[in-house]
Amino acid sequence: MIISYDLGTGGNKASLFDDDGVVITSVFESYETFYPAVGWHEQRPADWWGAVVRSTNRLLAAAKERGISAGQISCLAISGHSLGCVPLGAGGELLRAATPIWSDRRADVEAARFFESFNQDEWYLRTGNGFPAAHYTLFKILWYKNNEPDLFARIDKIIGTKDYINYRMTGVIATDFSYASGLGAYNLVDWNYDDELISLSGLPAALFPAIVPSTQVLGELTSAAALELGLSQKTLVIAGGVDNSCMALGAGSFVSGRLYASFGSSSWIAVSDTKPLLNPQAKPYVFTHVAPEQFVSALSIFASGTTFRWIRDQICIDLKMQAEKDQCDVYELMINEAGKSSIGAGGVLFNPSLGGGTPLDGVDIRGAFLGLDLSHTRADLIRAVMEGIALNLRVVLDAFRELTNVSGEMNIVGGGAKSEFWRQIYADALLIDIVKINIGQDAAALGAAALAAVGSGLWNNFEKIDNILNTEDKKYPKKQNAEIYNKLLKQFKQDATFLAKRTQILITTKNF
Repeated sequence: MIISYDLGTGGNKASLFDDDGVVITSVFESYETFYPAVGWHEQRPADWWGAVVRSTNRLLAAAKERGISAGQISCLAISGHSLGCVPLGAGGELLRAATPIWSDRRADVEAARFFESFNQDEWYLRTGNGFPAAHYTLFKILWYKNNEPDLFARIDKIIGTKDYINYRMTGVIATDFSYASGLGAYNLVDWNYDDELISLSGLPAALFPAIVPSTQVLGELTSAAALELGLSQKTLVIAGGVDNSCMALGAGSFVSGRLYASFGSSSWIAVSDTKPLLNPQAKPYVFTHVAPEQFVSALSIFASGTTFRWIRDQICIDLKMQAEKDQCDVYELMINEAGKSSIGAGGVLFNPSLGGGTPLDGVDIRGAFLGLDLSHTRADLIRAVMEGIALNLRVVLDAFRELTNVSGEMNIVGGGAKSEFWRQIYADALLIDIVKINIGQDAAALGAAALAAVGSGLWNNFEKIDNILNTEDKKYPKKQNAEIYNKLLKQFKQDATFLAKRTQILITTKNF
């Protein structure tokens, strides 16, 4: 048996897999994110560990009811949320109770100063770090140095989220190539830390942990960790990987040209390739893959599921009440309502940049309904939201089509993949076959389990994943619908340009 951990932004999911990669059961434990100042997003590493311990204990209790003992679990691995910045002292002690997570951007000043002496486009092309620079670990460490000098003076190592859990399990301080590639000072071509970037930062290279393959066995559980977790001390702990890469592996995207998309609160499309897919304008963010000799390049839209939730809360309150009364899914009711509108939503176009846009549009862009008149209905508005999200993802996919040869089909995972109606919109708008696979929201968990299986020797390679993934449904682009969406795409892009300019005017006016 294998345990995998999906250490996400909202909590930790522990999953039990058999050695064929079939999930037996899963449990989830949440933890809190703190926002002590504007741009600060922090979590407590002790909360991560607590969630891992509790979820493991609950998982073992559920396994026992199925006749599975803790002694049957031979190995484990973690998929961890990216760009963590956990400071450890010389004795391995945690130096800061709450640490910045991936979405924290307090280090804007530190990033701006760095790029006074190094070209930012060159930095991007070297590292593949396509988020706003302040999100990356290098600049968060510089923030420690500039704002908390006493703490900084005591730092011996900086490690990531899942690496902290691995340390608590084994006493070994290390990271893997996929997680290291989110540092802000990692050279994708060299597969190593970039000496020039670290030197320019003024940080000691010794701060950064050794890098090992994602399938590396870090060791067995310490006696203390085994006792807390309820596992055998002989359980092997595998290095694991960053969530983006683990999810790609679990979704079957570990061969060049394969695509997958995750449709959740935010949504993204990712492509596996033997080379990083870099473009200074579109800025795909690139991680070294957990799969050998591969990279994962991705582009996101930051408000997809959250936008749909916003529509639910603002104009579908009666549907929420009906769903509670009938004990059904409010989103199904909303999608049924959208089905009353025709393709093109009666002429309404929606830009879903309610929480920031893609790098293609600029992160400050804000969304809008365009083309409204008194004839439009709620059904039109809901459908326009669904189509706007799909058209924004089409812009993302077209950016990848310009960079590499992509597959003619795309596996999809996440909550937004559940709706047959929405999957057809995706197929028509993106001009690609949309494949719903059986993994659903367990892609990262399967990816981590696969790392544990290969690392421990249960599997010879990752090819077994192709046998695990089954097609539950496939939607093909309908020619007539695709032609309509191609016309709408031109207007969508024009509207995005208008909205980006309008946002800049509003920002300038506000600042003035």
